[in-house]
Amino acid sequence: MTAAEFSLLSKKVPTLPGIYKYYDISNKLIYVGKAKHLRKRISSYFYSTQHNRKTIELVKRIYKIEFTIVNNEQDAFLLENSLIKEHQPTYNINLKDDKTYPYVVIKKEAFPRVFLTKKKINDGSQYFGPYASVTSVKEVIGFIKEYIPLRTCTLKLTEKNINSKKFKVCLEYHLGNCKGPCEGLQSLEDYEKNIEQLKDIIKGNVTPIIKEFKKTMNIHAKSMEFEKAAIYQQKIINLQQYQAKSTVVNTKTGTVDVFSIIEEGNLAFVNYLAVSNGNIILTKTITLEKKLDETKEEILPFAIAQLRETFNSQANEIIIPFKIDFPQQDIKILIPKAGDKKKLLELSQKNVDYFISELEAKKALRLEDKSAEETIAILHQIQSELHLKETPLHIECFDNSNLHGTNAVGAMVCFKNGEPSKKDYRRFNIKSVVGIDDFASMKEIVYRRYKRVIEEKQPLPQLIIIDGGKGQLSAALESIQTLGLIGKITLVGLAKNKEELFFSGDTASLQLQWSSESLKLIRRIRDEVHRFGITFHRNKRSKSAIQHGLNNIPGIGVKIAEALLKEYKSIKKLKEVDLIALEKLIGKSKAHIVYNALQTI
Repeated sequence: MTAAEFSLLSKKVPTLPGIYKYYDISNKLIYVGKAKHLRKRISSYFYSTQHNRKTIELVKRIYKIEFTIVNNEQDAFLLENSLIKEHQPTYNINLKDDKTYPYVVIKKEAFPRVFLTKKKINDGSQYFGPYASVTSVKEVIGFIKEYIPLRTCTLKLTEKNINSKKFKVCLEYHLGNCKGPCEGLQSLEDYEKNIEQLKDIIKGNVTPIIKEFKKTMNIHAKSMEFEKAAIYQQKIINLQQYQAKSTVVNTKTGTVDVFSIIEEGNLAFVNYLAVSNGNIILTKTITLEKKLDETKEEILPFAIAQLRETFNSQANEIIIPFKIDFPQQDIKILIPKAGDKKKLLELSQKNVDYFISELEAKKALRLEDKSAEETIAILHQIQSELHLKETPLHIECFDNSNLHGTNAVGAMVCFKNGEPSKKDYRRFNIKSVVGIDDFASMKEIVYRRYKRVIEEKQPLPQLIIIDGGKGQLSAALESIQTLGLIGKITLVGLAKNKEELFFSGDTASLQLQWSSESLKLIRRIRDEVHRFGITFHRNKRSKSAIQHGLNNIPGIGVKIAEALLKEYKSIKKLKEVDLIALEKLIGKSKAHIVYNALQTI
C-alpha cells in the first residue's frame, strides 16, 4: 500500500485508542500494533521519512488494514500482547519460547491430593504456578512431603467409604508419610490444616508453620515425649534453614516482579525474578527476536506483559532498570537507585548475564540449536562422506557398560533430523551373557532392538553407529544378518581412541576431518549414548549394592529396603543418617535394626 492509497482511507481511521492489524496480499496477518490515537499512528508508517529498512519493507507489504477501538491505552496494550501471542505476526517481536510449564495442583476432592501437572483443567482444583523449572518445583514438593504428611493414593475417600472400612492403610502410613485418612485415622479438618501449611510453603511463607510446629513441640515436651519433641525441633531447624536459603532480601520487600534486559544484535534477553515475601519463587530468562529494530524501551513492556501472563503474576509492583511506557495503571513502576530493591535488580541482571554466557559456552562446544537448514546440510555431508544411499535423518547409536562383570547394561540413543529424540531412547538389561563379554552383549542388544522394530513395524534408521571397534561391529552385524536386514540398514563402528569409522569388510578405517561438522555431530551422538548408558549403569549398580546390603539384614523386607533406597540412594549415604531420621522414615523398631546393622557393614 502506498501513501497515496492510504490517504484515501485515512479519514476512515478513528482518532481513538485501539489496536491496528496489517495484512499482506494473501490475507496473512503480518503486524499488530497499539496506539493512543489510531489515525496518527497508522499515518506515521506512510508519511514519515525516518523509517529503517525493515519498516520500509513492512509498509510495502501492507495490503489491508483493520483496527479495533478500545476504551483506553491500557486495554490497547493488553489486546496487542494477546494478539501477538496468538498469531505471532511476521514483523512483530518473536518470543522464542514455546515450552509448557508445570503447575502444583491441589485436587478438588475429599482429602485433596497434591501433585505436579502441565495440564490446567477447569475442574475447581487449585493451581499454583506455572513454574519455570521442573527441578526446582520438584525440590519444593519433596521438601513439603518430608514435613507435611499428605496422601499420594488415588482412593475415593468419601465419608461412606471411610466409615464402611473399605480401605486399609498402606506403606506410606507406616513410613510416617501419611496419617491414614483412608481408615479414618486423620480427620478432614486436620488434613485441611496440612493443606494450608503446604500453601504457605509454596508462597514462601514458612513463619506460620514454624509457629505451629513450636506449639506441637512444646506440647510433646511437657508430656515428657522427648523423642517426638526432638522430631519437631528438627523440622523447625530445617524450615528455618529453608527460609534462610530462599530469602535474598528483606521480607518486608513484599511481592514484586523484577525485570532486566540485554540486547545483542537482533536478539534481546530478558530476565524475570518473581519475589514473594523476600523469597525468589521463580526465575526465567527468555530470548526475543527483533523484527523492526525495536528499542529496548519497546521490547521490555512486551516481554513484561508476556511473562506476567505466562506465570500468572499477581504482583502490583514492577522493578526495572529504566523508564518505559507501561500503561497498566494498577501497576507501580520502580527504578531503584539503592537499597534492597536495587540489589534485586542487580541480581536479575546477573541472571541474564549468566544466561548469555551459557549460550556462548554452548556455541563454543557446538551444542547450540542450529537452524533446520544447517542441520540437514550436515546430514547431507555425512551421507556424502559415508557413501550412504539415503540422508541419515534417523540415526541410532549403541553402547554397553559393565563394572567387573556385574550389572551389565546396554543403551541406545536415537537422533532424528540431527537432534535427540529422547522418547525413542532405550535401555537394556543384558540377559543372555554371563561375565564380561562386550561382543556378545552388543549382539544381544542390537538383536532385541531390531526384532522389536520389525514386530511393531516401526521405521528403520538409515544409519546405526556402534560404539567400539571391529569386534563390536561384527557382533552387531551378526544380529542384523539373523534378522534379514543386511542391505536395508548401514552399520558403522566408531573406534574409541582415534574416532575412526569402520565398515564391515573394510581393512582401512575412514577418518573424517577432526573439525568437520559431520564428525562433531557423530561425536555428539556418541557422547550422548555414553551419558545415557553410564547413568543407567550407575543407578542399577547403586540399587543393587544397597538392596544386597539391606536384604542381608534379618527382619528387613523388600518394601523397607525399597523405601530406604528411594530416599538415600546408596549404603554410604545411608550410613551417614542419624537414628531419628531413620525412625521417621521406617518406624522406631525397624530403624533400630537397620541402624545397628549398618555399623557392621
